[in-house]
Amino acid sequence: MEATVIKIHSIEEYLQQEEQAEFKSEYIDGQIVSMTGGTTNHNQIVGNIYAELNFAFNKLDYRVYMGDVRLWIPEKRIFTYPDIMVIQANPIYYENRKDTIINPSLIIEVLSPSTQNYDKEGKFAAYRTIKTFQEYILISQTQIYGAKFVKTGEKKWLFQEYYQEDQQIDLEINNISLSFADIYHKVAL
Repeated sequence: MEATVIKIHSIEEYLQQEEQAEFKSEYIDGQIVSMTGGTTNHNQIVGNIYAELNFAFNKLDYRVYMGDVRLWIPEKRIFTYPDIMVIQANPIYYENRKDTIINPSLIIEVLSPSTQNYDKEGKFAAYRTIKTFQEYILISQTQIYGAKFVKTGEKKWLFQEYYQEDQQIDLEINNISLSFADIYHKVAL
């Protein structure tokens, strides 16, 4: 039986490939992993949350990015595309690349059946190595569900779950709330 050889790619190879690719890929410590396509529910939820946050932070010193802005996680050697990132003040760019940042405060991921375990465990473990990262929100695209993780100290996170349609997720950043009515507006569950 022949062993499978896994090609290890350099960061430069990955970034070059991403500049010309029709579809996005993640880079995980030398491996290039194609990202799965989104659904209309996923897209609607991300758009709803982005609109709410962008409006809420309009006159504050925060920036909201979605989907196409890449995140570099140096300690884990990962490039990924979170659904939504909020950055306090100005973005810090990886090697002056305007498409890749390194300093999110808040990350929001919309869960899909194929990525939910990775988002809850692997990605969250990687995100926790980012010094500026303080809050993580997970939203289901198939049912009313949200989870919030807030950093309370060195290697300490507070976890909270939300299941009811009339609930809202209170963000730690400037006491902004995201209601499920707004998150799931025009979403067919």
